[in-house]
Amino acid sequence: MEIEIKNGRLEGIRHIRPVVYNDDRGYFLETYNQVDFKNAGLNVDFLQDNESKSIKGVLRGMHFQTKHTQGKLVRCIYGKVLDVAVDLRNKSATFGKWESVILDSETKNMMYIPEGFAHGFLVVSEEAVFSYKCTDYYAPGYEGGIRWDDPDIGIDWQLDEYGIKAPLLSEKDQKLPYFKNNIKFF
Repeated sequence: MEIEIKNGRLEGIRHIRPVVYNDDRGYFLETYNQVDFKNAGLNVDFLQDNESKSIKGVLRGMHFQTKHTQGKLVRCIYGKVLDVAVDLRNKSATFGKWESVILDSETKNMMYIPEGFAHGFLVVSEEAVFSYKCTDYYAPGYEGGIRWDDPDIGIDWQLDEYGIKAPLLSEKDQKLPYFKNNIKFF
């Protein structure tokens, strides 16, 4: 197996560490191998790949889709991000709970976030290139979100630790509703 996959705190979350082959020319790794994932209990089909570049302090999230829900395999190709998932599955024992991990280009670690979670990340390096594979296509008519600073969820974004006074948010993310005001989850 070319990867190590461990369960996260929240049901369905997986932390993934690929085997990286380094030599004097650089490195090589497999970022996804369907057989390895299936053997580790992740039988997923990815349909879309996304990539973004952001500067330090940019916070993208917390996003989800109410239909055409997306499982995501997320990683940071360049730089470092604090990646966060919030369980929005109504019948889950961890409904409303969050989990975070540092993803960076040095360790090349990844996280799998199943359908039914909100997802977001904060760039904590000077800039970062973030990539993710999705199990369904982007469906703008079904997109939703919750506020990054929702007090009922209480995500620790570690802003002080990384010298970020306030995150840089898109206009859309500034207007996201609070968790208790979201009518429809999963």
